Amino acid sequence: MHDLEKIQKSLLKAGMDDVVLKKYNAEESMLKFVDNKIVKTGVESGTLINIFVAKDKKLVTTTIKEFDDISINNTLKKLVSFIKNSQPNKNYIGIPENKFTYPKIEGLFDKKIKDLDEVDQVEAAINASSENAKRTSGTFQTSLGKVSISTSTGIQREEMLSGLYLSLRALVNKEASGHQTGSSRITSKFNAEKIGRKAGEIAKLAVNPKEGKAGRYNVVFSPLAFAPILDNIGEASSIFSVESGMSFFQDKLNKQLGNFNLTDDGTLTNGFGSIPFDDEGHPTQKTEVIKDGILKTYLHNTSSAQRHKTKSTGNAGIISPNPTNIILDGKIGNPFDVKDGIYITNVWYTRFQNYVIGDFSTIPRDGMFLIKNGQITEPIKNLRVSENVLNLLKNIELFGKEKEQITSWEAGTPSIMAPILIKNVNLTKPTS
Repeated sequence: MHDLEKIQKSLLKAGMDDVVLKKYNAEESMLKFVDNKIVKTGVESGTLINIFVAKDKKLVTTTIKEFDDISINNTLKKLVSFIKNSQPNKNYIGIPENKFTYPKIEGLFDKKIKDLDEVDQVEAAINASSENAKRTSGTFQTSLGKVSISTSTGIQREEMLSGLYLSLRALVNKEASGHQTGSSRITSKFNAEKIGRKAGEIAKLAVNPKEGKAGRYNVVFSPLAFAPILDNIGEASSIFSVESGMSFFQDKLNKQLGNFNLTDDGTLTNGFGSIPFDDEGHPTQKTEVIKDGILKTYLHNTSSAQRHKTKSTGNAGIISPNPTNIILDGKIGNPFDVKDGIYITNVWYTRFQNYVIGDFSTIPRDGMFLIKNGQITEPIKNLRVSENVLNLLKNIELFGKEKEQITSWEAGTPSIMAPILIKNVNLTKPTS
């Protein structure tokens, strides 16, 4: 942490009250494949340092990507100059002292990824998908790196992290497709072949879809389909969203919201968002945000926790507390055991019309199917979910047995959940 200590000393010498430095070293690889063929490969190594400083409640953040002495000194001079002209943030209280014991989290780093044959992984996924689909496209990414943190209050920690991510779309034709993603920190919990096969099976079932009819349905959402909605639920649980008037959980503390549990867990084994410390250096933890349907807490950092006379949940973002790994669960059963329903395997364009109320819409894509007497039957198309988040939560019926860890282009925060049955979901015809 020599370079962090040097930068920290310079900033404290310049009169800063609080300093937090977070350094990322990573080596990443990516393979892109189109129509069953690998078309692009790349390996990238990089380092960056995120800087947070506070002086007289004035807050400034910046990032260093060039590490020669001239570049670093110029960045620090600009930062010090900028903070003089900044406005104080009356809500800022400070960063935590060095007084913690940190969790030991299993499954964060796997050195085997360095020797993994990425081409073999992609070909296994393509071959499995091709059992049912004609064309397969997507990306496969791996990463190995280290995150280090150093604060002016004496916290110094570092953690090795690794990751595997596959996003794969399988197509039989233009109207028949299936999409799956997979995320894991370690190789033993990652199965490219399974991801490809499931996407191909959905694509085959989706051939010759009929026009869907608008109405209210019992809907089974796959984990991939619900992940963008759950991502917004996680963001709404941050005290920052509540205080800024952008949360449908505003004024819902200790209120009954349904029959489910919502947990944020930065210590989850193999969690794609797991790490022992947050952006202030506070230990991460498992936080029951909603227990048995009752909203128990918002996500806090040090400053917000003191303002609200509670404890930090280990979710800093210094400015805005953020979720780590969002787990949604509840009553377990067979979500497909309904007389009439609809199964949605994926969505896109999840957009909110009103964050405070919770009104939103999202468009099903890839395979969408009718459910009749507990069986997936014919494929359908051209429907939109036009709903309210609080209404969805209220109508959660049950979950399947097997949870999946999902990240996607519309769900940056990892979500962990099983397929979910929600009653009385409003589906409309999309506007042209």
